[in-house]
Amino acid sequence: MRDAALPLVEARELICRFPVQKSFWGRPTAFVHAVDGVSFSIRKGETLGLVGETGSGKSTVGRILVRLQEPDSGQVLFEGRDLLALKGEPLRRRRKDFQIVFQDPMGSLNPRMRVGDIVAEPLLIHRLGNKAARREKAAALLERVGLDASAMAKYPHEFSGGQRQRVGIARAIALNPKFIVLDEPVSALDVSVQAQVVNLLQDLQEDLGLTYLFIAHGLQVVAHVSTRVAVMYLGRIVEVGPGEALFARPLHPYTRALLSAIPEPEPGRATPDVSLKGELTSAANLPGGCRFAPRCPFAEGRCAAEDPALRDFSGGHLAACHFAEK
Repeated sequence: MRDAALPLVEARELICRFPVQKSFWGRPTAFVHAVDGVSFSIRKGETLGLVGETGSGKSTVGRILVRLQEPDSGQVLFEGRDLLALKGEPLRRRRKDFQIVFQDPMGSLNPRMRVGDIVAEPLLIHRLGNKAARREKAAALLERVGLDASAMAKYPHEFSGGQRQRVGIARAIALNPKFIVLDEPVSALDVSVQAQVVNLLQDLQEDLGLTYLFIAHGLQVVAHVSTRVAVMYLGRIVEVGPGEALFARPLHPYTRALLSAIPEPEPGRATPDVSLKGELTSAANLPGGCRFAPRCPFAEGRCAAEDPALRDFSGGHLAACHFAEK
């Protein structure tokens, strides 16, 4: 029997590199360090928000967790078992337990398939039910995400971006998964539609007992949905902690900069202004010491020489900064 105290999903020291330059003989000589020693856990029923700029490695982490990308090293434990060790039929059976919703709702749906077939496809792949049963389940799933059953006969291009994302969500919950990676599920949608999709995801989580990894560019959306938040920079997690604690007292300068970029709805209310220097450093040419030091307004000599470890400052609120206590 599974220990209830164990996390549902656990990443351990994940490393993933992509070759960007090869020798005359075809051997890789330079790499992009997309993910570099990432570890975290997600408990059953919670939402972990994963935030960072484009190029920070957050989407690669999400794809590794659902076996769409193989890491160079590390472990992914699902209910205490090593997911990366599974192959063939055992992996196919296990895939029912974890799914992904992609950022681009149009690019993730087959334009040549009708929506009913798209939603029913996971049931067909896993040989669940006959054709009539699968169509009935697909119709029920579309209604569950706020679409009429008549949508089954239409193609993806006949829908708006928000409606297409609902189709993607219906497909993701078709097999009753336990864990879903939401890879920037609302970033491609209009602001007026984002709230509707976020509310739908929260309702599904409560009704179906889902566990989420919610990937996003900024902290604004994550603030409303996440139990805990992890902040990534250049392939590493630089801060992670309970949502309320992280927003009330961010420890890492990068987290403070992300928070200062959120528009303040109340006129006259002061917000901390943390201005970063320069652009995001290339993941193919990483600096020594702290990776954030070249852009950090508070960096000192120690930062360029010594790479800070991720330390627990209070109640599971961790940060990788030499001067986080200041």
